[in-house]
Amino acid sequence: MKAIVYDKYGSPDVLQFAEVNKPIPQDNQVLVKIHAASLNYGNLVLLKGEPFLARFAFGLVKPKYSIPGGDIAGRVEAVGKDVKQFELGQDVFGDLSRCGWGGFAEYVAVPENALALKPVNTTFEEAASVPMAAVTALQGLKDKGKIQAGQKVLINGASGGVGTFAVQIAKSFGANVTGVCSTRNLEILRSIGADHVIDYTKEDFTEKGQKYDLILGVNGHHPINAYKRSLNEDGTFVHVGGSGSQMFQTMTLGSWFSLTGKKNMSSLLQRQKQKDLIYIKELLEAGKVKPVIDRTFKLSEVKEAFEYFEQGHAQGKVVMTI
Repeated sequence: MKAIVYDKYGSPDVLQFAEVNKPIPQDNQVLVKIHAASLNYGNLVLLKGEPFLARFAFGLVKPKYSIPGGDIAGRVEAVGKDVKQFELGQDVFGDLSRCGWGGFAEYVAVPENALALKPVNTTFEEAASVPMAAVTALQGLKDKGKIQAGQKVLINGASGGVGTFAVQIAKSFGANVTGVCSTRNLEILRSIGADHVIDYTKEDFTEKGQKYDLILGVNGHHPINAYKRSLNEDGTFVHVGGSGSQMFQTMTLGSWFSLTGKKNMSSLLQRQKQKDLIYIKELLEAGKVKPVIDRTFKLSEVKEAFEYFEQGHAQGKVVMTI
């Protein structure tokens, strides 16, 4: 089969388009013929081996996993004898980040709990854009943020992969949602249901005096004190992405603020969970969430896809067809 492989950390130039052996599913695995895959921040970490601490999970000197790629959508081609949830010919989507990656290929063999049935109203490309980003948004809002109907929720970095899902998921909970993005993305946020939009190139939401019950920090460089003053007295801030210094501040000062006051400030480390993927599937099928795809590349154009994704200006998700 065709796949993207690499044997050292570095820029997208280390990625190679190659022929490798097609996997054979074990008794508890599903063999999926992949139709589409998408890029996430985790793919950059896997590619570059940065931050360095990530190498303790992905390989200290060289990559532990030779085929990158986490989010996929495709069709079941075979199942092991112990598989209970899926049958030959079913369309599925899933997150491979906890079972060896391998999504940038024509086929992958994975445990059944990494997958869910593909939403019936999505294309393979749309479904492949969902797993990591949407589950990250869900876990940040629901598990860490304890979102409630009627709350004022702000999404900083609302026009990217996680952000566009976060806006829609927050709306599905009945929240009043404010999205922060650049000028060119304002209409996208309005089109997916944001109640209010703030153009960060023209105004700083932390200086406006508006208070929020929940802030999801998906991107940005605001110091932790700026987020703190934008929260209501018992508000919550969840760091999902942004600068390294912001993450460090959240883990140190944020923890201190949480211990010494009513405001809760924490970081999220997304975990692949089948039940969360199924929850997102139901939102998609109910029409409450719709993927936003910026650009689609072929598998053979993986270098170009990574170079575009690295720029950090994608509107929604970057997807590869396979």
